[in-house]
Amino acid sequence: MKSHYQAVVIGGGVVGTSVLYHLAKFGWKDVCLIERDILTCGSSWHAAGGFHALNADPNIASLQSYTIDLLSEIEEESGQSVGMHMTGGMTLAGTPDRWEWLQSAYRVFQSIGIDDVHLITPEEAGELCPVMSTHGIIGGMWADREGYVDTTGTVHAYAGAAKKRGAEIIEHNRVLELNQTPDGWEVVTEKGTIHTEHVVNAAGLWAKQVGRMAGIELPVSPLNHHYLISDTIPEIAALDKEIPLVVDLEGFTYMRQDQKGMLLGIYEIDHDHWMMDGAPWDYGMQLQQEDPDRIERELTLGFERYPALQHVGVKTWVNGAFTFSPDGNPLVGPVRGKPGYWCACAVMAGYLQGGGVGKSLAEWMIHGEPEADVFGMDVARYGDYAQNKRFIKETTGQFYTRRFVMTYPNEQLPAGRPLKKAPAYDAMSAAGCQWGASWGLELPLYFAKTANFSETPTLKRSNAFEIVAEECKAVREAVGLLDISGFSRFEVSGAGAEAWLDKVMASALPKPERAKLAPMLSPDGKLKGDLTVFNWGNGTWWIMGSYYLREWHMRWFSDNMDAYVDIRDLSDDVVGFSLSGPNSRKVLETLTEGAIADLPFMGCDTFDIGLFRVKVGRLSVSGELGYEIHCAAVEHIALREALLDAGAKFGMREVGFNALLSLRLEKSFGIWSAEFTQACTPGQTGMDRWIAWEKGDFVGRNAAMAERNSNTASQKVVTLEIDALDADASGFEPVWQNSKLVGFVTSGGYGHTVGKSLAMAMMDQDACAEGTDLTVHIVGRERPARVIAPSPYDPEGMAMRT
Repeated sequence: MKSHYQAVVIGGGVVGTSVLYHLAKFGWKDVCLIERDILTCGSSWHAAGGFHALNADPNIASLQSYTIDLLSEIEEESGQSVGMHMTGGMTLAGTPDRWEWLQSAYRVFQSIGIDDVHLITPEEAGELCPVMSTHGIIGGMWADREGYVDTTGTVHAYAGAAKKRGAEIIEHNRVLELNQTPDGWEVVTEKGTIHTEHVVNAAGLWAKQVGRMAGIELPVSPLNHHYLISDTIPEIAALDKEIPLVVDLEGFTYMRQDQKGMLLGIYEIDHDHWMMDGAPWDYGMQLQQEDPDRIERELTLGFERYPALQHVGVKTWVNGAFTFSPDGNPLVGPVRGKPGYWCACAVMAGYLQGGGVGKSLAEWMIHGEPEADVFGMDVARYGDYAQNKRFIKETTGQFYTRRFVMTYPNEQLPAGRPLKKAPAYDAMSAAGCQWGASWGLELPLYFAKTANFSETPTLKRSNAFEIVAEECKAVREAVGLLDISGFSRFEVSGAGAEAWLDKVMASALPKPERAKLAPMLSPDGKLKGDLTVFNWGNGTWWIMGSYYLREWHMRWFSDNMDAYVDIRDLSDDVVGFSLSGPNSRKVLETLTEGAIADLPFMGCDTFDIGLFRVKVGRLSVSGELGYEIHCAAVEHIALREALLDAGAKFGMREVGFNALLSLRLEKSFGIWSAEFTQACTPGQTGMDRWIAWEKGDFVGRNAAMAERNSNTASQKVVTLEIDALDADASGFEPVWQNSKLVGFVTSGGYGHTVGKSLAMAMMDQDACAEGTDLTVHIVGRERPARVIAPSPYDPEGMAMRT
């Protein structure tokens, strides 16, 4: 062991060894891995080792595909067998809704280029797995590249390949302390102290403690997970090939062959947390006592699905812990305020996702950004609110319990809620507000007319469809009132504020008392934000964006900070409302003596609205005349009352974000995580029209200029009209032209004003012409579609500028 390395990886499981391997593969040779015991000694040794294609996040599904490809490469490179059993696998559906969902998932895989999957009938499923009962199965999805590996062999293959590339592995050496230094980290271990620029927390069951060593409270918790291995099953022993991996979603089980028997794993409803503050340091190759009574219901379903299990014994019970995050996805990336500290934690499916995690993190560390859009596993998708132990327990438990439970796109899950409420929450609830949650904050979705209203979970249009239609009508014809507490607000001040903003924003900066849409780019010219910058005219600026990106954006701001700049997150101190609709100005005129009528489009200023001195911007996401009113949190309740009183005679109606999403689709306005992601460029998304090409240098300028000058954007975002029936596009559905895949839907919904099902889609350039005939799969059904001109409602934009 040396006294200095460029990077130190803590944890010798499948994730830590993958990170080490990728760091060495991508060029960092002076790296080491420290393991407190021996490799695999944690969760890796007792994992079931299965790998499969399915993931709700298509970006993570792509990284899973990368991991599957990588396994044979590390086997060859290391000379260590990974015990690959490419048996193929199938996911079963036992209800009509689940079958529709599986058909939709199949089409999503097509849209992201995973083409080794196809749908199967119950009869085909029975033929593929002859030891399985097909009772209750409606259909399934088959994937060629599913199976399982030898867990210990795979870890040693990653480790062996890493060592061949110059990396070092030090076992039996527990990390005792982490101390931040001016140039990196001091890693105090049982065998001595190491100085390094970079530390990676890949500590698995001990991730919580390794985070706390650096003053970080990670939202992770171990939960126990059962599987059993049966004695030899004669029906399996008689087969001339292995049975496939099977996921029975309604049965809460997964199954694969193990020698001549069967491994049956269970995601039980009655979950069991274990050592929430992290595993004991001397824990490793131990397991918890099996608890068949707790999993009796799921066991019964499993034994019914595989009747042969009823006639043989159980050879081995495994009840071991894995670490989970609140949404079940990994926690990967840098931590704000801790330069050189990196996370690779909560990878509960390490043999499936470990390769993709290692690749992405190594790219991040070496090049500054990962190649793929990994926000779905970025540690910055959570904030301080997620450090709460009860929040962690509720949300990780909810994920585990619902691992195989059908979750609908319009379904609101209860764990960890309500956590943060806008001040007028109770009053809005009394008015019928139905709530969603974003980054811990309750957001208004729509306002029901009856107190006992309950939205039906569905993949199609729900019983809230007409409510949203009425809210859209109110905005278009009168005025809608929307609580906009759910936006981020950053205050930027100081002598260097203007120069810094000019550097990090690709747009020109707004003049005093004006606002401007501002794309923000990474050095490689990809998007880092679709923001709005306000110049309040007194040396103070605001940046507004998506509430759930607060930590993500603040990390980016901090990483690119200059001297003499102060940035402050106001998002929980300043809240507000937007007024949208042709009567919105009339409402404000009854409440202010100020010249609100003189405020131009994209203007901003301070006004007295009723009793409140507030900041007002004339902006519109709905495409109508609109104003955003920003007030102190303590004024939120009374401001709402004043606006409702004044708006009563002008037809005002409270509306939610579901209506806004419909209205913005009618204007072809893109949003983050849909049309705009960090995998996209300005040229692809149309954000290049906001770039100030003539101004001086800014982050990402050279790359963006290269794209513009070479016209290399092979795709662009367009608007589609779809001949939908009772369901609308939502995202990642494939778009076809004469049976050729030419794009995918970025977001969709129903345009209640224009009376059409609409979508925005990322399309190949040669399929983007207006009038191009296409088809789109909606909930698994192919529907006619066509490219239409942007902004099917008010294409000249006169309503919001009047």
